[in-house]
Amino acid sequence: MADAVRPTRAELRVAARAQSRSERRGAAKAATRTALLGVALPSLAALGVAGAAAVTVRGDADRSTVAGPATEAAPAAAPADGRTTDAAGGTDAERAARGEARPPLSAQEAAVPAPTETAPAAAPVPERPKVSLPVELHGLSATYGEAGTHWTARHTGIDFPVQGGTPVMAVTDGTVRTQWNSAYGYMAIVKAPDGTETWYCHLRTYKVRKGQVKAGDVIAYSGSSGNSTGPHLHFEVRPDGGAPIDPLPWLLGQGLDPR
Repeated sequence: MADAVRPTRAELRVAARAQSRSERRGAAKAATRTALLGVALPSLAALGVAGAAAVTVRGDADRSTVAGPATEAAPAAAPADGRTTDAAGGTDAERAARGEARPPLSAQEAAVPAPTETAPAAAPVPERPKVSLPVELHGLSATYGEAGTHWTARHTGIDFPVQGGTPVMAVTDGTVRTQWNSAYGYMAIVKAPDGTETWYCHLRTYKVRKGQVKAGDVIAYSGSSGNSTGPHLHFEVRPDGGAPIDPLPWLLGQGLDPR
């Protein structure tokens, strides 16, 4: 086997110089990388701090937008018992004890009227009847058109067999007048607004001799004056103050039944 060829001194020196240059270049590159990292890492840290600060500022701004201006103070809670307090503290009673005057009412408060007691509603007044029966007793002792020894002609009205002194009422609204007649005795005549006259005969006394009356008003008291055989009320209806008609159908037409 042939002997290995050994490098010469010159070749060794060349190789050594090449290795030395390679090592120097590697060291320079390593130093460069170290320097770059030293610059980059603080920069990244600074960027992180700046970003966090920006997020914090943005969040504070958002909260300010939602909550409103920071200078507006929340209203103080009212005392549990409903008493008012002022800026210096204390209720109305405490301010009064200190001799402090209560602030004047605002225009809106002064305009509110004080509560007033509502008067109880008046009881409704019963409506007066437009037409009324002449007496409260129902039942007739004589009807219209009857013939008999008590009358010179046929009967011109209807008779109510009431006792003497029974209240006699106006059948319609109208004007009342009174007079004496030998056949009818003491009598009252009520003339209605339409001209119809109602006659109330054989009376004992009057309560209203003349003037305006309403249906249902007591105008006289029954008796037995004139051509009469006993206490009763003779009642007639005369349209327009003329000849008498049968009072029974006339009253029935008004919704009243005297029978």
